[in-house]
Amino acid sequence: MNEDSGSGSTLEAGIRFAPEEPQQEADSPKRTVWSDNTSEDDEPLINKNAESPQLPSIHCTGGNSYSSKDTLLSEMHMKLKLRFFFMNPIEKWEAKKQIPYKFLVQVVKIFFVTIQLCLFAHSRYNHVNYSWDNRISFSHLFLKGWDTTREVNAYPPALGPMAVYKKDTFFESLDFALTGYANLSDAIGSYSYTSDDNTMTAPVLCFHHYKDGIIFGFNESYVFNSEIDTQCISVNISDAAAKGGEFSIINYLKDANIEVNFAALVKVELFFSLKTVNFRAAGPITPPDCYKFDIVISYDNTDNDGQMLIDLTADPFRLVCQGDVEYINDNRIDFILRSLLNFVVISICVCSLILCSRAVYRAQLLKFETIRFFREVYRKELSVEGRWEFWNLWYIMIIINDILLIFGSAIKERIERKQSVGDQWNVCSVFLGTGNLLVWFGVLRYLGFFKTYNVVILTLKKAFPQVARFLLCAILIYAGFTFCGWIVLGPYHMKFRSLASTSECLFALINGDDMYATFSIMSYKSPMLWWYCRIYLYTFISLFIYVILSLFISVIADSYETIKKYYTEGFPKSDVQQFVSNWDEDPKSEVYRDWGETSDSSFQETFSRFCCCKIMGSCESGIEESKCVKQIPNSVSLLKRLCLSQIQHCGG
Repeated sequence: MNEDSGSGSTLEAGIRFAPEEPQQEADSPKRTVWSDNTSEDDEPLINKNAESPQLPSIHCTGGNSYSSKDTLLSEMHMKLKLRFFFMNPIEKWEAKKQIPYKFLVQVVKIFFVTIQLCLFAHSRYNHVNYSWDNRISFSHLFLKGWDTTREVNAYPPALGPMAVYKKDTFFESLDFALTGYANLSDAIGSYSYTSDDNTMTAPVLCFHHYKDGIIFGFNESYVFNSEIDTQCISVNISDAAAKGGEFSIINYLKDANIEVNFAALVKVELFFSLKTVNFRAAGPITPPDCYKFDIVISYDNTDNDGQMLIDLTADPFRLVCQGDVEYINDNRIDFILRSLLNFVVISICVCSLILCSRAVYRAQLLKFETIRFFREVYRKELSVEGRWEFWNLWYIMIIINDILLIFGSAIKERIERKQSVGDQWNVCSVFLGTGNLLVWFGVLRYLGFFKTYNVVILTLKKAFPQVARFLLCAILIYAGFTFCGWIVLGPYHMKFRSLASTSECLFALINGDDMYATFSIMSYKSPMLWWYCRIYLYTFISLFIYVILSLFISVIADSYETIKKYYTEGFPKSDVQQFVSNWDEDPKSEVYRDWGETSDSSFQETFSRFCCCKIMGSCESGIEESKCVKQIPNSVSLLKRLCLSQIQHCGG
């Protein structure tokens, strides 16, 4: 075969060919190498940049090609698949005019999800704020001695816990709560009883006490059984007694043959419910909201330390309003629009979930195909790093936020239809809030296609292993300080009274928050521990702020410098990336449109036609090249160019 200096440049993907061997017998076909990997008995390869590379001869036996030609097709096909797989949406559009459906769905999703979140946040704020304001009102109505100072969450708190210390004060507190419940009409708020005719339903008073509990302090003896019994009674209050102030819980308990043993008493709870309507929520297109509040007043004597703590909780539940039906029917626009938005978000998230799950599934199929190709052709296993190239963690994150948003939107719809059991506002906010957080994180994937924005993502990715190892060591030191501060300073310092508060205090100190208060709050009851607290805090602050925090920043800065170096000198490549790196076909090339969807079986059929073309015989008999080319389908333009190069080589 004659050599042609220009024929080698027409071959794709940097394919190199072995020089033609001397004529051999028919049963001993010559070996041709079509990739950069050689076997033990391969002939030395001729560099593709050589002046006159020699193209391989093609022989047909019964219409079948030799395995070297199959290897060529498989390698070129695999490179094309992998190259297309690693393209970004813009390149895929240029390659095959493939619309980036996932990108468009994410753009639409972030728009509707954000609108949904804003509307839900506004409704939830009104709900929580309304519930808190009513709790304050209930505290003034039913808790004797309630002070407005307790309504402000101040740190450190201006007042101690609300509690009773005498038996008479305890019974007076119960009388005040029950009388306030009976005189509900005196309240400014429009509160009603839960019965259909607005008659007062009897509140329930429960006593939780030890089965046996008698203390003889004078001779250090006692009678005790730790089993807790619960005794509940309904307290029926007459209107006359309530209005005249003649009601007494002590007399009522005596009539019911109930004696309160404070030595064995664990907790006392008073239960009752109220209904009301919130007009504030009403607007041009929104109706009022109806609520039921389940109120519990508890007197906690669990510590048995002479201090019975008082607490009031009011759990709100939205009800379906039955009043002013005409108003509600004329103003269902808000309800319809909110429901429509919920269903739109659910539909978009389902589409996104299907598309991303499909992409992850197809990526795994391509991974297994690549593993099989490397195993059969190169006789080696694909590296772990190469296998991770087929896991797109962005898609995994999108799948997670889709699931969260679907559940959150479903719960939101139930809340707005008044079909939820219990107060599910907090659960819904967790689903929608976390889902929206991940949706906005997902935008970073598309910003990563630009070099300027991709630096942040690559820096975090590069620094993660080093940061994880560094944090493991730092957490061990932090845990030691946390346990030490809790056990030593807990009884004398309000910030170290629990393990959680100790950790929060130390984390705040790392960030330079509230340092002086942490030093000054320490009680001077024990001079030794007072000095120990100083040494402890100075050591912790110096170690974490000046040493550990500085090292942490340097680890991230080092990763940033490494990424900048990669941008100038090139990024390290896995074996998969190295395999695809010499495929220099431009994304705009017709190869991706013509060959991208061709299966391996059609490759074999095409190559069989290619063999049946008998290029060598055609060259010798002078058949025009067009007759050979016409037998090759247009769907494989790359092979057509290879055929043309062979014929041109023969004709030369």
